[in-house]
Amino acid sequence: MPQRVRRKSGKPRELTFKDIDYSVKFRPTGVKSTDDVKPCCGIIGQQRAIEAIRLGLNVPSKGYNVFVTGLSGTGRTTTIKHLLEQLDHGDPELGDICYVNNFKNADNPKVLTFKAGEGRRFKKDMSYMISSIRKVVPKIFMSDDYKDRHSRIVREFEGRQKDLIAAFEERLTQAGFVMVQIQSGMGVRNEIQPLIDEEPTSLDRLERLAKEGKFSLPRLDELRRAWDSLRREFDVTTTESKKLSSKLEDGVERLNYSMVAPLITDKVNLLQKRYPDSKVQEYLDEVEEALTSDLDRFREAQPRRGEEEPPPFRKQEPFEEFSINLILDNSEAARVPIVIEKSPSYKNLFGSLERVVDRFGYWRTDFTRIFAGSLLKAAGGFLVMSALDVLTEPGVWIALKRALRNGELEITGYDPFYMMAGSGIKPEPITLDVKVVLIGEDRVYRLLWGWDEDFKKIFKVKAEFDTVMEYNPAGLDEYFQFVRRTVDEDGLLPFHLSGLQAVAEYGRRLARRRDKLTVRFTAIADIIREAVFCARQRKGRKVMRKDVYHAINAKRSRVNLVEDKIQEMFDNESLMVSTSGAAVGQINGLSVYDLGEHAFGRPSRITVSTSLGKAGIINIEREADLSGPIHNKGVLVLSGWLRQMFAQDKPLSMSASISFEQSYSGVDGDSASLTEIYGILSSLSGIPIKQGFAVTGSVNQKGDVQPIGGINEKVEGFYDVCRSRRLTGRQGVLMPHQNVQDLLLRPDVVEAIKERKFHLYPIKTVSEGIEILTGVPGGRRLPNGRFTPGSVFDKANKQLRQMALSLDRFGRDEKKKHADNPGRKRKRARPK
Repeated sequence: MPQRVRRKSGKPRELTFKDIDYSVKFRPTGVKSTDDVKPCCGIIGQQRAIEAIRLGLNVPSKGYNVFVTGLSGTGRTTTIKHLLEQLDHGDPELGDICYVNNFKNADNPKVLTFKAGEGRRFKKDMSYMISSIRKVVPKIFMSDDYKDRHSRIVREFEGRQKDLIAAFEERLTQAGFVMVQIQSGMGVRNEIQPLIDEEPTSLDRLERLAKEGKFSLPRLDELRRAWDSLRREFDVTTTESKKLSSKLEDGVERLNYSMVAPLITDKVNLLQKRYPDSKVQEYLDEVEEALTSDLDRFREAQPRRGEEEPPPFRKQEPFEEFSINLILDNSEAARVPIVIEKSPSYKNLFGSLERVVDRFGYWRTDFTRIFAGSLLKAAGGFLVMSALDVLTEPGVWIALKRALRNGELEITGYDPFYMMAGSGIKPEPITLDVKVVLIGEDRVYRLLWGWDEDFKKIFKVKAEFDTVMEYNPAGLDEYFQFVRRTVDEDGLLPFHLSGLQAVAEYGRRLARRRDKLTVRFTAIADIIREAVFCARQRKGRKVMRKDVYHAINAKRSRVNLVEDKIQEMFDNESLMVSTSGAAVGQINGLSVYDLGEHAFGRPSRITVSTSLGKAGIINIEREADLSGPIHNKGVLVLSGWLRQMFAQDKPLSMSASISFEQSYSGVDGDSASLTEIYGILSSLSGIPIKQGFAVTGSVNQKGDVQPIGGINEKVEGFYDVCRSRRLTGRQGVLMPHQNVQDLLLRPDVVEAIKERKFHLYPIKTVSEGIEILTGVPGGRRLPNGRFTPGSVFDKANKQLRQMALSLDRFGRDEKKKHADNPGRKRKRARPK
């Protein structure tokens, strides 16, 4: 826990080893290793998020989907899954969903819904019914009874047809004509011709003979009239023959229907009794009508001449329209579905329509090629996805909003380039009841909240995951339990109590506060596994504190190449920083280099040059466009402090330039404002600053020191530079007193402070810090408006007063000089 800073009378405040020691002393009764700890089975440190998630998951109203925010590694996905599994859902009312053929419009397949398990049974029953009908009907057609009836019908109509043809042939014979077949192209045609000398002769030939005088014209006219009459009679006979053939087909069809329809009707009625749902009843009626209206399909499924069995396409396609596409089967579901979709593409999420090339070479699809996606598989349950994945997948976010807003799912193929638009179908929408949980960063949530009006309506619950938890005995217990669970799950070596304590210390450092523990358990689990590796390297049986420290140092060394290269530049003095001696207007500031996965601190030399003038504070970084807005603000704030402190009885007649030496990239943040004030005071007063110290801290216009970020990286960075040049025992860092609770330094830095080789001074005001830096009291304002005699403030104030007087005297002298020479004019050169 944070320790109260001690101060001895008459001496500057300095932190002791007890003030900065953050080692964990927690020793649960009877615990010597993880073998004595029970593994945790719940969620650690996320009570606020848990309550929000429970609300969203238990409220059945529309729109109560959940958006979970928080940093990666805080256990968001694990927590969601754990909570979903823990919720008491009672007896889930899940259902099965089938797509079936729409016999009236094949492009709009129908949806049938069943209770869980009934969908599979219905599909099996339909398959059995069609299979049995396909087996029985051909046997009916091959039965002796059917053949007898069929033969009688055929004989009856064939007899009538023969009588009709015989009567016409007799009429031809009586008239002296005969029916002949003449080749016509690839076929033959029937033609009536008269018999001349017992030989069929065409009328065209008789006309040629008549013109030649070889045939009587009256006889030709008589034959032509007879031919016209016979031709009309032939047409009538042909029509009647076709009518008889049609009646024959009708008779055979009625025969087929009379023998097959009762079988089909009985089997359909049996299914209708089992499935009383009105929509299923309607579908079965359509099935019965389709089967009985096209009995030829049963013949097409039979082998033809030369075939041992029919080919697959004739064997399947005639009855494919009666198949059942069971796209959601909950027959084996014991609880509500929990689907975690890791790749929410359009196809994976909403389902797809598979297109295939048929035997004619055309793209086609039908209801049997409709496939369900994760959204439908989670129906009646929960679907968990990454918000960023959903937003980056083409077409997914708009379709997801539409499905959640309308409460129904339309399964359509995603084809943005319309390459196969001509072969699409539009299945009937499915009523959707699902809870969606999106996991993302807070910036994604704010973006959607601000720019998408639908988002507010469909994601009404926000669950925020914290990054830290309280550091207390209960929290440490949970930490130890988490270590035990990780050890058990990964089959790792057990942790000694000292190893458990070291893991907790690492958790405090990641939390960046001594009264908190991080809940980014992904990082904690990683260091646990790496510490086990270190223990195995030394062939240890348990993981000790030194193994955890070794793992932390190894983790740091893997990513700190840039830090080492910069340190080399300090070692060879390419980067100029003094860690001993004293100098006027020169001070060490501290900055943080953030590389993303690794951050470290290093000192920077800050120099100040003051002179007579009215420019005020000149921020060289700003003039060179290298200063960020927060740094600019810090410079303006310290200008306000100078005016408030020293310009109440005189004008501030000073120009002071501030520079971060050897800084060639951007500078931002206000943590150097306190450092810059000390540089200005040193330059004004002429009192040198001890170069063994570095300063960090923000300041307000009243002179109060304010906390800053990155305190551990800054202290460690200056310590590394001092250590590389030899620790003298007179080096240290001045820091805001509020940051004492944030001190979680490396063990080697803590050890150096313990041995008084390095020092930390928490300060509250500007005056406290300048006394430590110069050895001269900072001073305070006296009732007469002046400052404590001999203090830094007093000397700076006197110098500013002298500057004001000098500037005023200089101005009067210049005016007097111009007044003494009123006729003096500047000569101009004449152009030649």
